[in-house]
Amino acid sequence: MVRFDSAILLREDQDHTVQSNLYAHLTIKYLLEARARIVLVSDWNGGINSKFLDLLSVAEHLSVVLGVNVVPSHCLSHYSPLTEALEKMTVLLLENLSEFKGEVCNSLEFAETLSSGVDIFVNDLFSQSHKVLASTVGVTRFCYSSVAGFHFEESLRKLKNALKSDKRPHIAIIGGTNLSNKAAALCSLASVCDGLVFVGMMSFQIMHALGLLVPLNHLELGATKEASELVQVAQDRNIPILYPKDFWCLNENVPDQLELFPAHALSKGWMPVDIGPRTLDEIKTLLKKSKKATWIGPVKFKSCNSSAIGASELACILYALSQDDCDVTIVGSVATKTITDESSSIPAFSVIENASVWWDFLKGRKLPGVMALDRAYPFDIDWKSVYSEPAQPLVVDIGSGNGLFLLGMAKKWKHLNFLGLEINEKLVRRCLIAVHQLDFKNGYFIATNATSTFRSIVSNYPGEVILVSIQCPNPDFNKPEHRWRMLQKSLVEAVADLLIPSGKVFLQSDIKAVAVRMKEQFLRYGKGKLSILQAQDTSTNGGWLEENPFGIRSDWEQHVLDRGAPMYRLMLLKSNNVQ
Repeated sequence: MVRFDSAILLREDQDHTVQSNLYAHLTIKYLLEARARIVLVSDWNGGINSKFLDLLSVAEHLSVVLGVNVVPSHCLSHYSPLTEALEKMTVLLLENLSEFKGEVCNSLEFAETLSSGVDIFVNDLFSQSHKVLASTVGVTRFCYSSVAGFHFEESLRKLKNALKSDKRPHIAIIGGTNLSNKAAALCSLASVCDGLVFVGMMSFQIMHALGLLVPLNHLELGATKEASELVQVAQDRNIPILYPKDFWCLNENVPDQLELFPAHALSKGWMPVDIGPRTLDEIKTLLKKSKKATWIGPVKFKSCNSSAIGASELACILYALSQDDCDVTIVGSVATKTITDESSSIPAFSVIENASVWWDFLKGRKLPGVMALDRAYPFDIDWKSVYSEPAQPLVVDIGSGNGLFLLGMAKKWKHLNFLGLEINEKLVRRCLIAVHQLDFKNGYFIATNATSTFRSIVSNYPGEVILVSIQCPNPDFNKPEHRWRMLQKSLVEAVADLLIPSGKVFLQSDIKAVAVRMKEQFLRYGKGKLSILQAQDTSTNGGWLEENPFGIRSDWEQHVLDRGAPMYRLMLLKSNNVQ
């Protein structure tokens, strides 16, 4: 199944010199050449292309664009299985996902229906990777493998490269509004750039923070503190902050007459609609020596309803820079359209059309669409440098937390190697420091989302995997379809596949419902390879283990027992008779 970006493949102009078009086509072409049967899914509306509103017209367009017969299917609304349709057709197109409520709320039931009969999920919709959707996150729990398409991968590369400090000076040009919501991202940008240029409504807030007189009706309520902190970050690094020195203004009583005013002397009744020539000259001078430039957000003001001339001039300045060994990145749909209108060579720029993804990434947030993929963070682990004896049997603790359990195990059993997989990077850093201080040669921790990466990490281990433990995962008190949880089908299957015969799975939680669910998931998705250990007395204690079989407790387990609460423990065994 390919989740494609309708904003790309449904464009009337399918110019392959535009990288987004090229890579989106390459994803599907690659799969067709590999003789895969493909289910295409996406959402669309009249804003993308008014010609394509119904399923049939979209299928006909894609048939022409991709050079293959794309067959429309109503499997979702008719609740019919995909497998029957795929036996007869090579490429199916499912219905418009925007028509299904389960898409936006990441419904578990809808995700399962959507991925019915699918083996491999390919996400090629990077522009929505900051959202949790059934078609980008939910489906990954039901597919054997979830990977990025070529367009997704290229877009992620652009996003990371835009913030690298590989070329200097790096100047950021910032337009748009809503400084308070973007404050964390802007401070992050100020910490890596060599200059900030403000060109939209946000510039008034910056001018105010610098002590300049600004009309109160141009300021954003509640953003004074954030603007001051941003200015302080820039001043601490001694980088320039450029703001407009003049504006073209309109008076509602004289709507056809533009007047130029200095930024510090805006006349009453005149509203800024564009940056002036002095401002553009200062921007051009600052950018002249830059080796990297990023433009994000529109050059637009409250009373401006159309594209500003200043934006066009800025686009021309950036185009000239791109021809002179300067890496230029354009972020956001408005800035991208301006560049496209003014430049004859869009490949000269690195383009990120969805600004929301950019802002979330700058804020340090994990992108759910990226985290859900198996190959979001590829690992090439040199096991010889990790362990002194890399062929020793391996114990893996999924969700290792602060590492107390795993470190205790590593101290007690020197003839085994121990690996902790934990999504919290700060905890992992602490654990690795502890490993170094204790001089352990048989313990290691990796910061990762084990749900997505367990198979790729552990399958490369040179020794045998004898035990996998999952202890006290965060309980999910919300409706399951609204959450992306750790214990998914793909993880259970990977554990069942990679354990050696007679290998064990240790599960425990202080929440009975969580422990029951873990047991049910492992028995359901374990491919018939896993069963409750027969030595376990299921007739007492409600079928749960009374004691921790290892004698080593995690910090949370100890906390639970200290307050007199029970732990619900279970040991599963992998059969010796698995083919």
